[in-house]
Amino acid sequence: MTNQSITQKLANPTRFMGLSDQLLPWLAGASAAIIGYAMYLAFFVAPPDYQQGHTVKIMFIHVPSAWLAMMAYVLIAISSFGLLVFRHPLADVSAKAAAPIGAAFTLLALITGSLWGKPMWGTYWVWDARLTSVLLLFFLYLGLMALRSSIEDEALAAKLTAVLALVGVVLLPIIKFSVDWWNTLHQPSTGLTTTVHSSIRVPLLVSALGFSLLFFTLHLKAMRNEILRRRVKALRMAEVDRAQGSQAPVAAS
Repeated sequence: MTNQSITQKLANPTRFMGLSDQLLPWLAGASAAIIGYAMYLAFFVAPPDYQQGHTVKIMFIHVPSAWLAMMAYVLIAISSFGLLVFRHPLADVSAKAAAPIGAAFTLLALITGSLWGKPMWGTYWVWDARLTSVLLLFFLYLGLMALRSSIEDEALAAKLTAVLALVGVVLLPIIKFSVDWWNTLHQPSTGLTTTVHSSIRVPLLVSALGFSLLFFTLHLKAMRNEILRRRVKALRMAEVDRAQGSQAPVAAS
């Protein structure tokens, strides 16, 4: 099978619906089981930190949420590129479906970060470079959704949203390297394989895997909902066109 035929097969919405219908139960079950296991490791196996105590366990939700906040935007950017350059039939569906999920994980990262920051910094919020840049990412997600909903022409909305998404990619390296470029309260990036003890590293990696599977489960489900919405809209428009066509000869007579 050639690369072109593989691409065409994956781009077919009907085949995507069939494949996703088979994958969703497995993804949902795996994500629930792994997240449950991760929370067991986090709250019953991982030891408290010698400085932060049990507060450090917020990390097992905060860190995966922060990772997924950025990963979701990368997915939106790739999908937007696929729409603008390759006209992939499912590219805009993917980008639209990922935006609210990415916004939710970004908000979760901000909330858990604030809860973690209160006992460590003495306040829920500081205008730290990392916190501020993640807040801007949350506003960017809201901007993408607002721009799309404000334009009735779906094709035009998809293109303009894709352009904004690609422009917004410049925010990602700022978030990633903000703790290195500026003097911030937020701790620097931690090498999970070198500096973190296995009693913390293993639950964190398991949690990251579980949350990642949850993201892909939600994303597939949202893509399916969007495809069905567009099909229903197309059927309604076809019904309207047929009704107008049947009324035209009567009006002319």
